[in-house]
Amino acid sequence: MGSHSAPPPSVISPFVAAPLSSQRASGALALLDSLCRHGVKHIFGYPGGAILPIYDELYRAEAAGLLQHILVRHEQGAAHAADGYARATGQVGVCFATSGPGATNLVTGIATAHMDSVPMVVITGQVARPAIGTDAFQETDIFGITLPIVKHSYVVRDPQDMARVIAEAFYIAATGRPGPVLVDIPKDVGQEVFDYVPVEPGSIKLPGYRPQRQGDRCEIHQAIHLIRQAHRPLLYVGGGAVTAGAHRQICELAERFQIPVTTTLMGKGAFDESHPLAVGMLGMHGTAYANFAVSECDLLIAVGARFDDRVTGKLDEFASRAQVIHIDIDPAEVGKNRTPQVPIVGDVRQVLETLLECLDPEDTALASEQTRPWRERIQSWRQTYPLVVPHYADALSPQEVIAELDRQAPQAYYTTDVGQHQMWAAQFLKTGPRRWISSAGLGTMGYGLPAALGAQIALPGETVVCVSGDASFQMNLQELATLAQYQIPVKTVIINNGWQGMVRQWQETFYGQRYSASDMVPGMPNFELLATAFGVKGMVLERPGDLADTVAVMLAHEGPVVLDVRVKRDENCYPMVAPGKSNSQMLGLPDHPLASA
Repeated sequence: MGSHSAPPPSVISPFVAAPLSSQRASGALALLDSLCRHGVKHIFGYPGGAILPIYDELYRAEAAGLLQHILVRHEQGAAHAADGYARATGQVGVCFATSGPGATNLVTGIATAHMDSVPMVVITGQVARPAIGTDAFQETDIFGITLPIVKHSYVVRDPQDMARVIAEAFYIAATGRPGPVLVDIPKDVGQEVFDYVPVEPGSIKLPGYRPQRQGDRCEIHQAIHLIRQAHRPLLYVGGGAVTAGAHRQICELAERFQIPVTTTLMGKGAFDESHPLAVGMLGMHGTAYANFAVSECDLLIAVGARFDDRVTGKLDEFASRAQVIHIDIDPAEVGKNRTPQVPIVGDVRQVLETLLECLDPEDTALASEQTRPWRERIQSWRQTYPLVVPHYADALSPQEVIAELDRQAPQAYYTTDVGQHQMWAAQFLKTGPRRWISSAGLGTMGYGLPAALGAQIALPGETVVCVSGDASFQMNLQELATLAQYQIPVKTVIINNGWQGMVRQWQETFYGQRYSASDMVPGMPNFELLATAFGVKGMVLERPGDLADTVAVMLAHEGPVVLDVRVKRDENCYPMVAPGKSNSQMLGLPDHPLASA
């Protein structure tokens, strides 16, 4: 097996520049070299005993200028930062943690990435091989703990496998339906010296893993037939469209057939929300006109969406009058919640490209007249039930704060935490491709700040804004120290209503106004002073008249900022589909024939 001692300096050779022939190296060197070969420039992590051999090699890699390690203040922050990095760029995010509590602190971040199909490679240290199974200090079975929330996982028991495992991990994480891959590395595997032969990216072949990229042409022609027949079609676009980079193809399909487009929370940015065919987000807090449209359409074209319960409401009444075309790269999602008339398994962009190639030139003129009454009907709903930005003389509304952000920073990358502020942000921010970064499937409070950190590291020239709530922000506020250390210029806007806002809204609406454990005012810190204590600029906004100027000052500041915005305490997020109701039954709307909540 070879020596377990750390390699002498003579076996340390330059990363990547080394020839592909065999050379003596440690398992840790093989790991770092493999990461560099896969284009990794940034790693988010926190060291500890079992992963120290890897961090020792990382020290040399950083000194050589090959990559940068970002020291977070909690491992959960590392996972969320890698997640935000991946969502903003489409590249695989990477995070490190040690064994035991370091690894278990990653679990929420891994689950968040898994639910939202985010490509990540998660590296954890583990106790030495002879100690595995003995309940050694800081030993946990992170492989077993994370099995339900990863796309795949490995324990590297032989350093000879390191290069292959890392190459496979990146390939699996990024292809098909993306997701997190865990690589657990025992301490002595990182230390052991062996004859290292690098494995180049793209050279891996996994016979049992063949994501289907091309859709079935017969099914594509069936889809075209249904689209040509439809008088009330609706494109229902999810996160898979963002992942596939299918923005142009969706726009072309929508324009060719004049099909209105609604997006999920994950699908925001896949279609220009200022486009005349855009009807905004659908679902529990979607626009009224999107929810009415999905209730009345005769054809629903689901593109990279999974019929999530927050989208569908009462499932058997979701698009109950419609035939369904479902396009998704994951065969497990097609037909899982709703049986489609036309199931198409394949890469969303490639399927749509093939579909567009098969269209006739006369389709455009025909569709424009055929769907005109439908588009006019949706427009009437839009005019009758618009999203409203309330203005109060003596208090700021959350909606007007977010609308002002959208006005002053329309091209920013936005991350959010979870709750009312997240839904208001989804309603009032009009974002572009990959510029909306939010925990949708798992709904993870504390996600926004570290995700913004990751996005900003990936895109240093861009404006990155985290929209948070006073409760969510306190979940991972320790990452202010990371912002301060690296002078990462993230702008954090706390929509501060002194509540766990969505919990309070549910308690008011469905639990007889019994506000159990949701009031956050007792014990709330002074966020301005807190930010200052971390070396971050802190600001407070209370008066409506100061909104525009304060946002402008925040955005103009060169470093990180925390802006505490004191908003109206009892503002609720509407529209709202109540549990067990159909999407057409929304709370917070005036009387309407379709809106009988």
